[in-house]
Amino acid sequence: MFRSSRRVVLPVLLVLAVLAGVGLFLFQPWKAFTDTTVQEALPSVSAPAAPDRGPKDLAKGRFVSHEHETSGIARAVRLADGSQVLRFEDLKTSEGPDVRVYLSVREPGAVEAGLADGDVQLGKLKGNLGNQNYPVPPGTDLSRFRSAVIWCERFSVSFGAADLAPVKG
Repeated sequence: MFRSSRRVVLPVLLVLAVLAGVGLFLFQPWKAFTDTTVQEALPSVSAPAAPDRGPKDLAKGRFVSHEHETSGIARAVRLADGSQVLRFEDLKTSEGPDVRVYLSVREPGAVEAGLADGDVQLGKLKGNLGNQNYPVPPGTDLSRFRSAVIWCERFSVSFGAADLAPVKG
């Protein structure tokens, strides 16, 4: 009798161990208790700029929360050399597995339902707190995009998004 129960218990324990490992890999629950702070300055260019060619805000907006509490400001900035960056300032959100930064053609409210064709991924989220910069690919027309999005690839959810309203002047 002891022998037959061992034949059942050992495979069950093995299956449970594998499922626990897969669950830990997918959900990364420790990230609910950790923070990564990034404090990057706005990039400067090495070549001297003309007085009227310093960094210029093209669009700006505040984050709204979706699946996770998210706050801060997103700025689309043209640097003196003509390159562009998406900058997050005073960002506060949650850590998560495989979180990415996107420029989206959708408004923040619509992004909550999913990304759209034509959205541009700028890279992995560097940290869930602080100030950080994401280079925009050369030739990207920022006026096409309505929002900056913090998106979890693994679970296809938006942590939060910021409306990128054009800055006048």
